[in-house]
Amino acid sequence: MSVHDRPPEEPAPPAAAAPPRSLAEQLRARDDASLAALLQARPDLITPVPTDLTQLATRAGTRASVVRALEHLDRFALQTAEALAVAPDPATYDTLLALLAGDESDPEVTGALPRALATLREQALVWGADDRLRLVRTARELLAPSPQHPSPTGLGPTVAEATAGMSPGRIQEILAAAGLPTTHDAVSAVASLTELFTDRPRMRALLDGAPADSLEVLSRLVWGPPYGQVTADPAPRLRWLLDRGLLLPTAPGTVVLPREVALHLRAGRAHQKTEPLPPAVEPAVTHRPQVVDATAAGQAYTALATVEELLKDWDEGGPAVLRAGGLSVRDLKRTAVALDVPEPIAAFWIELAYAAGLLASDDEADEQYAATPAYDAWLELPAAERWTRLATAWLTATRTPGLVGGRDAKDRTLSALGPGLDRSAAPEVRHRVLALLAALPEGGSAAADSLIARLHWERPVRNPESQTRTDDLRARLARWALSEAELLGITGRGALSTHGRALLATPPEAPLTGAELAAAASRAGRVLAPLLPAPLGHVLLQADLTAVAPGPLERPLADMLGVLADVESKGGATVYRFTPGSVRRALDAGRSASDLHAFLASHSSTPVPQPLTYLIDDVARRHGHLRIGAASAYVRCDDDALLNEILADKRSADLRLRRLAPTVLAAQSAPATLLEGLRAMGFAPAAESAEGDVLIARAHAHRTPPRTAPEPVPEGPPVPDATLLTAAIRAIRAGDLASTAPRKAAAAPAANGSLPRTTSAETLATVQAAVLTGEPLWIGYVNAEGSASQRLIAPIRVEGGFVTAYDHTADEVRTYPLHRITGVAELADDPA
Repeated sequence: MSVHDRPPEEPAPPAAAAPPRSLAEQLRARDDASLAALLQARPDLITPVPTDLTQLATRAGTRASVVRALEHLDRFALQTAEALAVAPDPATYDTLLALLAGDESDPEVTGALPRALATLREQALVWGADDRLRLVRTARELLAPSPQHPSPTGLGPTVAEATAGMSPGRIQEILAAAGLPTTHDAVSAVASLTELFTDRPRMRALLDGAPADSLEVLSRLVWGPPYGQVTADPAPRLRWLLDRGLLLPTAPGTVVLPREVALHLRAGRAHQKTEPLPPAVEPAVTHRPQVVDATAAGQAYTALATVEELLKDWDEGGPAVLRAGGLSVRDLKRTAVALDVPEPIAAFWIELAYAAGLLASDDEADEQYAATPAYDAWLELPAAERWTRLATAWLTATRTPGLVGGRDAKDRTLSALGPGLDRSAAPEVRHRVLALLAALPEGGSAAADSLIARLHWERPVRNPESQTRTDDLRARLARWALSEAELLGITGRGALSTHGRALLATPPEAPLTGAELAAAASRAGRVLAPLLPAPLGHVLLQADLTAVAPGPLERPLADMLGVLADVESKGGATVYRFTPGSVRRALDAGRSASDLHAFLASHSSTPVPQPLTYLIDDVARRHGHLRIGAASAYVRCDDDALLNEILADKRSADLRLRRLAPTVLAAQSAPATLLEGLRAMGFAPAAESAEGDVLIARAHAHRTPPRTAPEPVPEGPPVPDATLLTAAIRAIRAGDLASTAPRKAAAAPAANGSLPRTTSAETLATVQAAVLTGEPLWIGYVNAEGSASQRLIAPIRVEGGFVTAYDHTADEVRTYPLHRITGVAELADDPA
């Protein structure tokens, strides 16, 4: 039946759309959702916003952008790109599938390839229809095999590439040895040899006649590297391969296995091991969720206590800041001893307090570290809210405590709080580790090796520049994330806690930022609050001069007890010990003996032991009996016998005391030195002011000026939000319309991308006519900074040397000075 005989209700088949000729044309055919996905996956393309789709395509093909995009592919998507790099250009879908699945047609590869190819297309690394797939040129240059940059596939050059410098006579000799008819030119000879190597039955027949030791040589080269060394007089097994082109010389003494031969020996596979599916993260041990939550909550309380103890230890000013920045090794050791933890753990708590904005340097002349004013506000928060501040700071921080003690690129030691600890991948790895734990059954903990294998698949550790494995930072970040999450109480016994799950999104694939993170933290705090022990208002006093706190204490009680007694041991219960020195410390702080008795009686759930009462009374009786002031220093006492005792004591010789009066001794030492010296001799002196009053030695809390927490160092440009994406796509579309809209013949000389040029009179006349007709114009415009651009405008009015028009490029009404318009051109009547 002819077309004229077709029934009227049957429409004619639509004309097939022309295949795209470039990446820009393919981007032009995308819808806004697809462009938004591209810009989210590759945010560097939007900084700054491209003027049109041609510029977007050009930027997507730059080396730096392509390298970054390749680094963010999963293993199978990267293997797909590597296979395309060794396939003919362009390649068909079936050719690509054969390279990945091999002759056996792996069903897992067949099922996973559409997803991988869709990822490469979405990220503008591959363009073209399934019958003409093209890898962008820069990606092909990075991934294609070369002697300087071997391919991860282990393949070498093609026959055509390897014989490029070979003499025509030598190529004809290879044809003859391989049993092929000779040709009249090198091009047809190479094509004939390539056809042989890609024909499976003929290749099997050729190799069936090969010596066994020659096949053994091929087996050593088949999976790469494909290069080998030969002498000037090759052995017979090598000569047989060289004569038939199964090995081709590339340089004096070097041969290579051609790509077509290797693919035949590999049964068509480009990779020795194709990994279409991610390895599963299996639970190593499964605990009851209640046990996990209780363990994590206990560790969360310990984390709060440790940070408080750290900053209390630095309350009067912490260690000095090194000239190069950071904490000295000696101060880190001292802090680790004070916290009773190993040095790497101490570095973690220090960096966590810094990331949360609770710790900073004071920027004074003798710069030292101290708590910030935010620390005092943090102390007043409920325990659950204090924990969420620490947890969210850890999740988003790019500073990496695990690097402390290592070396930087210049072989300098990396110190806590110092420069060089930022790793932009840290937040993403931490979140991904928690997300993988969240995917396990509740209470399930994962083996570290299983989890790291999954991370390796999701982001292969590969440098596209050199194609060699580099320092596996992500694996170290993942191991640190597991241990730090346990220290912080996000996990318990290796499993993600309920409040830890609340910190993640639902589903937890993408990290949360801004308001979403604050909401998640609030949710986690509400889950954790009932699990934390309630503060206690009492202690258990014992006859051995100790007090046991069976849980966390209310802040006023904890603060006072910290002055009156020394911490002897920590854990589930804290043990305090009363000593003469600790009691004297409380008296120095302005407390009287009656105050101390009343305090202990009101906060002890048991009667106050008599030995403790005697200790307080005895220290208080002697406290302040001696008075020390500044002469350079003096000692006065109403009991001259006591002064005689001091003078007679040989230990006072270093203080260089002499009697000024029966009740006064003078010293050449400073008051503080004299005070400590007499206390070391067993006396209980008190310092006094110039007016003769006893000085109350309250600790002076040193604070830095107001500080903000350190900003994370992002990994490249930030991912654009929905508002920016919408505005950027609108601007790109408008700019593309302006650059691709057909011009009338008069503007043809400027159609090569340069700005249109017309005289001032022609410009004014054309714009005035467009105001009357309502037709759009194409203009060239130079702004005040001298930047030139082309724009598509619809003039509204012309007056006072300015044209007011609706700018399709910016999608808004703007006013342009006529003298800055380089020229105008009318659009063709049929813009389509």
